[in-house]
Amino acid sequence: QVQLVESGGGLVQAGGSLRLSCAASGRTFSAYAMGWFRQAPGKEREFVAAIRWFSGSTVYADSVKGRFTISKDNAGNTVYLQMNNLSPEDTAVYYCAARSTVVRGSAFPDPRKYDYWGQGTQVTVSS
Repeated sequence: QVQLVESGGGLVQAGGSLRLSCAASGRTFSAYAMGWFRQAPGKEREFVAAIRWFSGSTVYADSVKGRFTISKDNAGNTVYLQMNNLSPEDTAVYYCAARSTVVRGSAFPDPRKYDYWGQGTQVTVSS
């Protein structure tokens, strides 16, 4: 059983920053890639960023490029999402996800390609 636990969400003013964390645990946890998605009320789940666990290569949605940074801590089985210059449009529940086997990078934005999901953390950006 793999568990993903997100933290770091909260309320922030526009232009501010937040850092989300996702801690992975489980007897045999080994991820090929981990990603962040978000879902705003009434909208579909949206890809934000992903990182390959061993190479560290990253993929970002166009909407967050230059503002968000995904990173990892191999020793701690933790992935982070540093979010800068936040806007009200970034308001959503942010979810961490893990993919256990190899997949093409072009598949990272597809939530169906991920095997495990966290419960989500709310991010609210006020104007």
